[in-house]
Parts: sequence; C-alpha cells; structure tokens
Amino acid sequence: MIDTPALQNYRSRIEAAFEHWLPDACTHPVRLHEAMRYAVLNGGKQIRPLLVYASGKALDVPADILDDPACAVELIHVFSLVHDDLPAMDDDDLRRGKPTCHKAYDDATAILAGDALQALAFYVLAHSNRIRVTADRRLEMLETLSLASGSRGMAGGQAIDIASEGEQLTIAELEDMHIHKTGTLIRASVKLGALSCPHATPEQIKQLDHYAKCIVLSYQIQDDILDIESDTTTLGKTQGADMARNKPTYPALLGMEGAKRRARELHEQSMDSLSVFDQRADLLRQLSRYIIKRSS
Repeated sequence: MIDTPALQNYRSRIEAAFEHWLPDACTHPVRLHEAMRYAVLNGGKQIRPLLVYASGKALDVPADILDDPACAVELIHVFSLVHDDLPAMDDDDLRRGKPTCHKAYDDATAILAGDALQALAFYVLAHSNRIRVTADRRLEMLETLSLASGSRGMAGGQAIDIASEGEQLTIAELEDMHIHKTGTLIRASVKLGALSCPHATPEQIKQLDHYAKCIVLSYQIQDDILDIESDTTTLGKTQGADMARNKPTYPALLGMEGAKRRARELHEQSMDSLSVFDQRADLLRQLSRYIIKRSS
C-alpha cells in the first residue's frame, strides 16, 4: 500500500472512529461484539474509507467531517466480507491473512456479526454530529450507502456471481457483475466524500463518479490477475480460489496481457476524469495508480 504521512493520518483517524462506534468487547452479548471487532480490526487495505477522505480532500473538506462517513462505508465493506466468506457463499478460510470470522467463531456468530455491522453503519451516518451538512444531504448519504448495499448493489452482485460460476460470460456481463458486487460500494465511497462538501457541484460529483467507475473495474481486473500470479501468503487469502470455483475472470476472457492492458486503460480514464480538479485530487490519482500495481 502507498504510505505517506497523509495516509497514515487517515488510517489513524479511521481506527479512532472504529473505536468510537464499535461496542466494547466486554459489552453484552460479549461473543457477538468480539466477533464484530475481530472482523473490523483485522487489518486490510482500507481502500474505501481512504477514497472517502481522498474525494473529500479534492473538494477541500476537513478530515474530521469525513471520519464517520469513512467509518460507515468500511463497516458495510467488512459486513459483506464476513458474509461472502461463509460456507454458503465463497466458503473461504482466510481473510487478511487470518482465519475468517466464521472460522474464528462459528457460522451463526459470523452471520449475526455481519448483520450488526451493516446496521451500525447506518446508525453512524444517522447519528454522527461531525457530519455538517443539511438534513436533505445527510438523507442522500444514507440513500447512497443503502443502495450500494442492497439488491441493486453488493447483494445483487453477489447473487449474479453465484449464478455465474461455471458459466461463460461476455466482457459486458462480467463488468455488470463487478459494477454491482464491488463497484457500487467503491462509487458510494467516493460519493460520500463529495456529499460531505455542502458546495459540491453536480459536475464535480459527476466527474468523481466517473473516476470511481474506472477504478472499480481496474480494481477487479487486478484482483483476477493476482488470483493467478500471486500466492496465498502475499494475498492474505487463498490464492487460486476463483479458478478452483471456475469463476469467470478477466484473464480468462482477455488473456493475461489483455487484462493488464485493460487495467492500464481504465487507470488513464480515471486520470482524465480528474482533470477538472487541482492538486488537491492527487491522493485520488495515487490511489488509482496503486490499484493497478498492488500485490495483494
């Protein structure tokens, strides 16, 4: 992961937000709260909360206003990972180099932990006194995150993913799946940062959303590449899992070189969409570059 003083500061801020909003591990029911904290405080790249900070920074939003939207979006992301890892879904044993939540605890506790994290995310957006926008704008933030989580977002994308195992998809169908499964939450992350700015213009929000669409697909292409070229230790999850389940991937459809070329093209498009912003959008530029060069 790219490492700068600014990113270190944002990571410290998001960890502080987690500690503020997550129930203490000693709070009844103890096992559920332990599992929630285990899933959230288990490392990870934190790309989505960093995108909240980065898009907000592009519009000159102070970091303290972005802490709770960043926290909320990561809670939704972790909830989705906990449920995706379950035996009824992807049946994964490792997440971020450690046993998945259902392996560390049990299936029922993992389901409840995911449910509770999802509910907590909306509680954070609804009750945060650090988000300084109008009631209508806060409602739009809640709407953005809820749509990203449901049947027209992650849940729908996961349903398409399950139905696609062993099927031959076209590039358009593969992109549609990832735009739902991975894409809506990444786009929501960028939009939440923009919505935290009371004076963000429709054109600015449109350009930031186009940036997000590009990095959504480049992120997934790089995931597919790493599933083939990397190893379990580096990835922090089981290498080759997608191939083992016969999932459709970009390298399978485009070839490895074609997939890498497509990722680079999407990165260039994301850069073009930021041309209307000044140097305050440099963190967004760095994150797009990181996405296609990361090793895990």
